[in-house]
Amino acid sequence: MKVLVAVKRVVDYNVKVRVKADNSGVDLANVKMSLNPFCEIAVEEAVRLKEQGVASEIVVVSVGPALAQEQLRTALALGADRAVLVESNDELNSLAVAKLLKAVVDREQPQLVILGKQAIDSDNNQTGQMLAALTDYAQGTFASKVEVAGSKVSVTREIDGGLQTVALNLPAIVTTDLRLNEPRYASLPNIMKAKKKPLETVTPDALGVSTASTNKTLKVEAPAARSAGIKVKSVAELVEKLKNEAKVI
Repeated sequence: MKVLVAVKRVVDYNVKVRVKADNSGVDLANVKMSLNPFCEIAVEEAVRLKEQGVASEIVVVSVGPALAQEQLRTALALGADRAVLVESNDELNSLAVAKLLKAVVDREQPQLVILGKQAIDSDNNQTGQMLAALTDYAQGTFASKVEVAGSKVSVTREIDGGLQTVALNLPAIVTTDLRLNEPRYASLPNIMKAKKKPLETVTPDALGVSTASTNKTLKVEAPAARSAGIKVKSVAELVEKLKNEAKVI
């Protein structure tokens, strides 16, 4: 079974994000970039399926600039077999990314597609669902457990009321939640081996996909700074401040 894993290059979660002086976007100059944490979980799940003998090949794909090859090499070091980069320097929305991934799915014909449920930069949580709609594949989102048996995959989903288990016919799309697994660290030998694994670069034009967006970012602003908290000496003083100053009661 071939497994396709979509990954994204994002600002490392330890970095304090800064907005550009002209408010045109996020300042990425000299900022550490990493593999999106949810995408790491997706890669780990695919590797575990291969270790179980369920998956025969793992293909990782990313949509982004040429520098995203670094994150693809990381995924290869974690256990993927080959990589595809859809190279684009444009600021793409979720639908454009889903269309590009759909073109890759049509070409690769995987039986299972795994994505992180969201990226920590845009936090949209849209691409997996849009890809499922475009491919007409069954989907299991927010997965905390994945089990493949024959031509079906059982996905335990995290929902507001607890857990829900769905049985999907393959081919299917799964988006990963935090509790699905704990990603491994890439060993030095595997990092060296990843440098020799195949990495193909294609363009949106070569895939026949238009990435023109109907959305335009007008302004990006940092959130307002929070005022410092205060200590009160009694419950009565707390109630008084909540009533007269905060006006929440």
